Amino acid sequence: MSEIATRPVPSALPPTEAELAAWRALSRDEQLARTRAVLQAPEAGRVSEATMADVLAAARRRVAARRG
Repeated sequence: MSEIATRPVPSALPPTEAELAAWRALSRDEQLARTRAVLQAPEAGRVSEATMADVLAAARRRVAARRG
């Protein structure tokens, strides 16, 4: 998973300008390959007790922390 975290990957969170530029610089085939890798990762099939509101709040916290 560390390899995926260090390169542009699809995300439900709004991307930064740098992330968006890196994603757009990839070929369509590379974008599809990375999307498939994320969706096939073990974490993608995990069941959670979190509500959608919990997920949204956590995502907003991560975005705020990432953007400073």
